[in-house]
Amino acid sequence: MAIKKTITVDGIEVPFKASAAVPRLYRLKFHRDIYRDFSELQNNVQAEYEESSALDIESLEVFENIAYIMAKHADPENVPDNPDDWLERFNTFSIYEVLPQLIELWGLNVETQAESKKNIAKLTAR
Repeated sequence: MAIKKTITVDGIEVPFKASAAVPRLYRLKFHRDIYRDFSELQNNVQAEYEESSALDIESLEVFENIAYIMAKHADPENVPDNPDDWLERFNTFSIYEVLPQLIELWGLNVETQAESKKNIAKLTAR
């Protein structure tokens, strides 16, 4: 079951969607593993808070890619096929305002999938 959430990015209401399709879409577009990237991104953001240093460029790019895929998944007709074109819609915005909301959305999606697996296991148990 997909979960959608609208997040304000640079004053623009942007729909984002998390579902089982997101890891595949991310892998096909960027040739990377979203689970690994999301985990590393969360760790890097946490380390940045603790050390008060700037977030590295790779982490920023991973964030932009994850946000792009979730936005494209939510609104494929209105989100360009290129993440650079999508990002052109915005002035600067804070990763620290948007990322926690994307993490929450992703977490809700993962919880929903885990609950579905438990229900299927109950139904198929003999």
